[in-house]
Formats: sequence, structure tokens, C-alpha cells
Amino acid sequence: MADCALVTGGAGFLGSHLCDRLLAGGARVVCLDNFCTGARDNIAHLAGSARFSLIERDAAEAPDDEMIAALAGVTRIFNLACPASPPMYQRDPVFTMRTCVLGALNMLELAERTGARLLHASTSEVYGDPREHPQREDYRGWVNPVGPRACYDEGKRAAETLCADFIRGRGVDARVARIFNTYGPRMRPDDGRVVSTFIRQALAGEPLTVFGDGSQTRSFCYVDDLIEGLIRLMEVEPAPGGPVNLGNPEERSVRDLAGLVIELAGAGVGIDSAPLPEDDPARRRPDISRAKAALGWSPTTPIREGLERTIAWFRGGARAR
Repeated sequence: MADCALVTGGAGFLGSHLCDRLLAGGARVVCLDNFCTGARDNIAHLAGSARFSLIERDAAEAPDDEMIAALAGVTRIFNLACPASPPMYQRDPVFTMRTCVLGALNMLELAERTGARLLHASTSEVYGDPREHPQREDYRGWVNPVGPRACYDEGKRAAETLCADFIRGRGVDARVARIFNTYGPRMRPDDGRVVSTFIRQALAGEPLTVFGDGSQTRSFCYVDDLIEGLIRLMEVEPAPGGPVNLGNPEERSVRDLAGLVIELAGAGVGIDSAPLPEDDPARRRPDISRAKAALGWSPTTPIREGLERTIAWFRGGARAR
């Protein structure tokens, strides 16, 4: 486990859980976040820890001398900074692309300067609307480079290229996680992701909105399992030979998910249909053979259990920030 870790996007859904896990392991943690989608509530409970500090800053801004000084002793960099839900990353696509590319470049240069190891959070979106199923890491994807999702899809692809070039050409120890759909406590109710939207609607007594006929599939991984995968990928020796899929290989349709949320929330609501968004992937399921072999990792939380925990958290007062 790292002596000192920098987590960009550390006040976000995944980032805040990662900060918790690192602190629990005894590390000193520096959270960097500009709060464009992260929430102060997510890290408020950490404010009293002597091993936790916050830098309020945009990851796409090049580190200055003051920031470099604040990061003295950092041995691990987790680069999670970027809006990750379609409505949020499409809100300002140029900002999203800047964050993906310049944020990754800045953190890679910081890793080169300090000798820290870096883990870059990429995404299953690099596969686009895949023509191969399930998706293996050697599949190169089917991405529309000029569509409304391209700012995120292509931004993350470009960031992976930077990671590969810094590994090959500059000797940086960087690892790339391709993260598939993840859910759990601290999701924003307004983030537009399918799990948070369904839960918010069910608890409000509203019909659940399913895009298209609901036959499109996703694979949902509970946040604790995903964080375990990130930690293992950061610490494994030697580094895997390329990106690693992290996600749950259990595939289910969006319509089936809607029915399960309605059941677990005890909501007597129906389902409404809406037009399918442009470039929405028809199927999404990771092949996690590499993660199993290299990390000894696979998710363990059943979806019913994970949804029950997430619904309980939403009932407790989750709110948009």
C-alpha cells in the first residue's frame, strides 16, 4: 500500500471511496478536486484526519511549485478526474476532452518527475458500441469520433495513448484500468446514470424511464469490488502488459434492472419509454480474464445485495450537489 497517494477526482463517487480505502490502509492521502461533479459531502468525514488533505484545483491545470511542494513524498497517483456520466460529460464537451487529455498528461509528467507509480482510470467507453462481445482488452472498439459521446470516449482513448507512450518512451510505471458500469452509495441522484436514475425515480414514486425497448445490456459492479480491483492493479508486480478491464461480467438488460429496482425499493410504479440516445451501446460486458490472472480479482457482491445497500443510502438523504 502507498505511503502517500494523490487521488485526482478524490471527492467524486469512485474517488471518495478510494480515499477511504487508502486511509484505512494507513496511507497519507492528498485529494485533488475542482468540485465540478465531486461533492464536499463525500469527503467531509475525512476532514479530521491528519493523514488527509485537499487541494482544490483543476487536474487539467499544470502543477505549479506550490502544488509540487504539497505533493512531496507521493508514491502513488490515482488519476480519476473527469465527469463520467453522459449528461455531465456532454454538458461541456470541450472541458471533458481537456480534462481527459491534459489531466492525464499532467499526472504522467508528475509521475515522471517524482518517480511515483500512476494508475489511470479509463473506461469501457473506449470500446464504443462494440462489435465484439464480451469485450477483451485487445479489442480496439467501435467509436464514433464526432458523435455526442466522443468527448469522453475519444478523450479516454487519447489518455490511454499518452500512458502507453510514457511507459514506452519515458519509463513511467503506469497502469490503465478500463472501468465498466459501477454503482453504489455516493452516486449523484442527478448524474443521469441508469442505476441512480432508476432508484431516484422509484423512491419518488415516479415511473422508471427506460430508453429504447430496454433490451440493451450493461454489467453492473458494486463500488467496493471496483475499488479492490483498483488497489490490486496499482500494487501488482510486475505491471500487467496493457490495460485491464475491471467490471462485473454478469450481464443484464436495462429493463430487467428496472424491474429489480422497483422490487427492491418496494415501489408500485411502472416503466415509461423514451427514445434511445445517439451512439448508446447495445451491449456491454467485460471479459475479465486478465484481471483474474494478473490480479486474482473478480467481483463478489451480488447485484441484489449491492442495490439494497445503494437504495438504503438514497433513502438516507442522497441529494444532487
